[in-house]
Amino acid sequence: MNLAVELGGTNLRSPLIAASGTVGSVVEFAQVASLRPYGAAVAKSVAPVAWKGRKPPRMAPVGGSMLNSIGIQNPGVDAWLREIVPLLRDLDVDVWASIVGHTVDEFARVAAAIDGVADVKAVEVNLACPNLDHEMFALDAGASAKVIAEVRAVTDKPIGAKLSPNSEDIVRIAAAVQQAGADWVVLTNTVWGFGIDIDTRKPLLSGGIGGYSGTGLKPIALRCVWEVHNALPELAIVGCGGVRSGRDMAEYFMAGASAVQIGSVHFAEPRAGRRILKELEHWMKRNGESSVTDLVGSASPW
Repeated sequence: MNLAVELGGTNLRSPLIAASGTVGSVVEFAQVASLRPYGAAVAKSVAPVAWKGRKPPRMAPVGGSMLNSIGIQNPGVDAWLREIVPLLRDLDVDVWASIVGHTVDEFARVAAAIDGVADVKAVEVNLACPNLDHEMFALDAGASAKVIAEVRAVTDKPIGAKLSPNSEDIVRIAAAVQQAGADWVVLTNTVWGFGIDIDTRKPLLSGGIGGYSGTGLKPIALRCVWEVHNALPELAIVGCGGVRSGRDMAEYFMAGASAVQIGSVHFAEPRAGRRILKELEHWMKRNGESSVTDLVGSASPW
């Protein structure tokens, strides 16, 4: 059975990717779970300078899902390069950087700083964080394309653009970042959500609205994958949202994704990657499938 996949020119030993924001710097995560099931792991987003993030409470359970409004707390790219990157070379997985900024120039500054770092294999451009105090880049095709074009101009590393399910026209955004130089898109980041603690009568999160992730996100993210793949079949896609089983991975492949990220499940089950990948292998064996690539886009409309 062949689980290796090709994603926008990048070869992965496994179609499973650890999502940014759920495995820390990846270094910490390696202390509690094996990295072997993953084709890549995406480190927590990093900005040009340190960001404090939002004040607590900034995470809350919502049924089988969760809300978060962390605000991308991070040490800034210089500290990240100095303190974290030297530790990446000892990890048994390819690490991708996730970059973020308040402006186009800030995205480009982080990408340029990372460009020469051999232990960072790709750059995921986080255009879609739902809990920052500026308009989300991923809601505007022109703004998204400008960020990707500027990042492309300063790095030769593969680029993935992480997009938002909040977009009114996800296909238009995906087409814009593809034309600007993205090698693949990640569909999707979290969707806007809100909750109230009825005992305190306060929002569950200090920032009020936050990112909703977990099982409830899956149909929304799958819809984005389906729409983008059918409109832009040559664009590589990483599916992301609500994946908790091998069957979930198969569903994303059939919708058009070439690889799949898992995120929120890590909080409840840090070693979920191994289980999920084995479930995918068992499902493929039972159904006579020998290659993940053969599954991609295999679903057809009625």
